[in-house]
Amino acid sequence: MDTNEFPAQSARTRRFTLGLPRDFTLSPDGNRVLFLRSRGGEDRGSCLWLQEAGEERLLVAPEHLGADGPIPEAERIRQERARESSAGVVAYSADAALSKVAFAVNGRLWTLDLAQPESLRQVETAGPVVDPRLDPTGSRVAYVTDGAVHVLRLADGNELRLAGDEDPEVNWGLAEHVASESMGRYRGHWWSPDGTRLLATRVDLTPVQRWWIADPANPDRPPRQIAYPAAGTPNALVTLHAFDLAGGSVELTWDHTAYEYLVSAAWDAHGPLLSVQSRDQRTLRVLAADPDNGETRLLHEQLDPAWVEIIPGTPARTTSGRLVHTADEPETRRLVIDGEPVTPEGLQIRAVLEVSGESVLFEATDEPTERHLWLYDESGLRQLSDGPGAHTGTRVDGALVLWSNTESGRAFVVRREGRPDELITSHAAQPLVTPRITWLKAGPQEFRTALLLPSWHRPGNPLPVLMAPYGGPAMQIAMKVTGGWFCTAQWYAEAGFAVVIADGRGTPGRGPAWEKTVHRDTLTAPLEDQVVALHAAAEYCPDLDLTRVGITGWSYGGTLAATAVLRRPDVFHAGICGAGPSDQRLYDTHWRERFLGHPDEHPEDYDRSSPINDAAKLERPLLLVHGLADDNVVAAHTLRMSAALLAAGRPHQVLPLSGATHRPTEPAAVAGLMRFELQFLKDSLKV
Repeated sequence: MDTNEFPAQSARTRRFTLGLPRDFTLSPDGNRVLFLRSRGGEDRGSCLWLQEAGEERLLVAPEHLGADGPIPEAERIRQERARESSAGVVAYSADAALSKVAFAVNGRLWTLDLAQPESLRQVETAGPVVDPRLDPTGSRVAYVTDGAVHVLRLADGNELRLAGDEDPEVNWGLAEHVASESMGRYRGHWWSPDGTRLLATRVDLTPVQRWWIADPANPDRPPRQIAYPAAGTPNALVTLHAFDLAGGSVELTWDHTAYEYLVSAAWDAHGPLLSVQSRDQRTLRVLAADPDNGETRLLHEQLDPAWVEIIPGTPARTTSGRLVHTADEPETRRLVIDGEPVTPEGLQIRAVLEVSGESVLFEATDEPTERHLWLYDESGLRQLSDGPGAHTGTRVDGALVLWSNTESGRAFVVRREGRPDELITSHAAQPLVTPRITWLKAGPQEFRTALLLPSWHRPGNPLPVLMAPYGGPAMQIAMKVTGGWFCTAQWYAEAGFAVVIADGRGTPGRGPAWEKTVHRDTLTAPLEDQVVALHAAAEYCPDLDLTRVGITGWSYGGTLAATAVLRRPDVFHAGICGAGPSDQRLYDTHWRERFLGHPDEHPEDYDRSSPINDAAKLERPLLLVHGLADDNVVAAHTLRMSAALLAAGRPHQVLPLSGATHRPTEPAAVAGLMRFELQFLKDSLKV
């Protein structure tokens, strides 16, 4: 097993994500599949492909586009928030018939008739293009430029500035910060099904405080201003408007004072459908809107004493108008259609993927290390995937694209009724390190735990331990899948560590009560659970040396790692905190107030959940790492943490990453960081 070159390989492949097919669209008859994929495991140039009758065809590659040039700032922000790491065609929009596509590369608009590959053309626009969307008929493209929504008719190039504002603090048709970072709403405009009308958001940033992100490595460059609504401060003012293509518009009305968050919006055959949420997030309302007069009516209201969890893909409506949403019972999040639960207790709904006709395609979990694809329709409920792993997909009548991530690898399959399965090829690189995972259930609550040992380990030889959790509400990582984090964990193992990865309370996939354990205190229970997982792993493998335990993590995982060495130095002997939110008052309104409430009302909860307040307790080696260009978890978190440690006379190390955002992406920096962190742990734990 070659481990020396692994950090460089991991960096060049973007943690083995390059070359994976993604963003699949099926034609209505199920015979064609459109998707994105680069041509190799180290190729960052994302291409557009079409597969039909088992044959794939390259439609668009970066060299077809003359793709040099700067990316518009609004598009850069959209890609960063969507965690988009490729170049080339990073996203596309298709019409309902899957006959045409539109996409933007470096602000230039391109269109393609899929039946005529030679029809690829650049379309002249009024300015740099962000988030172009074909209407369902394929006749027009809506896009955003300079904060305004434009609609361009493809037949003759006629263009209309549909929605704009002279006030530079106002933009139209884009998602605001908290929508894209915390709600999962990345869009700000939506077509009606017949392509004659458009919904668009108006975002007024006037109330939002301004922060400045400087580049200390290049002091000749001015700082970049961002509108950042930190916890307890004002949000952007967001309204939603329905437009016709003659320029007429109406604002959709609801009580913006009581429900200031626009969580979701869509326009289906029954009209506009939206959901709005109160500032304290304890109430979520689903509203139907009349696009002619702007009036809304209440379809459903969900209440929760902690917070109402936002489930991707909900709300939605079937063809007959039945409302699709979820309902939380203490131990189960269930799929509900017109008020009736249609999934059993113990099956946790994770996301609604598609609602077509009277059928609902969704992801759900009944075992925390797995996620499966399910379908509910008039014939009942059935599971479409099998075997351990994470499975998802897209479908039309008679055809399904199923993509599966398992411990043995990733597979992408097109299934059609009465026909053999058809594979879609992955070009992802094969990692130089192969994870060797033993799965455990730790403690009475059976925390799902992965233990990775060196391939060369023999019983009786003690090993220092590295805990490598995420541990927070955003995601699970203790799942039976192929993941770059497991490869990295095995790389640490080959360097001499036993690595333990565990998902404790607060992580998704085990029901509402489990998730909401962290309400008002985001650190105490997750830290306790890591200790339980550590001891369970040591009970299984007595060679784990509990006198030499390190912990590393990124983002929330970084905060958890810092807290571990501060609060439990009896257990954790060294820590690495990467881009950790150390001062919870510096994080955004929607995410932070979801768990801790308003800081003016619950200051003690913010103090309890901020490791910066424990700085004087440090007695173990601690490395703080942060990208200086991070506009999600700003570098001020780490700088304030370091200042508190210095004021308390506590030695520690700080590693600033010039030009890096929330996660470094430049290959040399990524590989160098991995090696630096390994050496820090070896030195600290005397490996």
